[in-house]
Amino acid sequence: MEKALIDTDILSEIRKRINPRVLARANAYLVVFRQYTISSITVAEVVKGWQKLQREDRIQQFLTGIAQAEVLPMNAQIAELTGRIYGDLERTGQPIGLADAIVAATAIHHDLILITGNISHYQRIQALGYSLKLDN
Repeated sequence: MEKALIDTDILSEIRKRINPRVLARANAYLVVFRQYTISSITVAEVVKGWQKLQREDRIQQFLTGIAQAEVLPMNAQIAELTGRIYGDLERTGQPIGLADAIVAATAIHHDLILITGNISHYQRIQALGYSLKLDN
């Protein structure tokens, strides 16, 4: 098992605790690595979602829940790689959201497998020759 970056959609699935397959893999991962690794963009996306619904209680619950997680910040190298990925995607007529490009750049920069349910978006990045490793 390799260390992985957990995308926002998968983190949400883990927190919902509904899908037994997701939970089994998440628990196995925690046994090995003791914490999840997420992007600071994931924090922003989840907080934004609850903020739109004016659910401060859910924001606080989320923040408490990720207190043990490793949250990877964006730095200049990740920002540059994001710009390259995002520019290449737009140039080739296959844009994805900026947040997804940042998450992908974070995974590439840290040499982590990106665990996501949104494989099709991220495969566009792989198709451009970027060394993004994916798992669902």
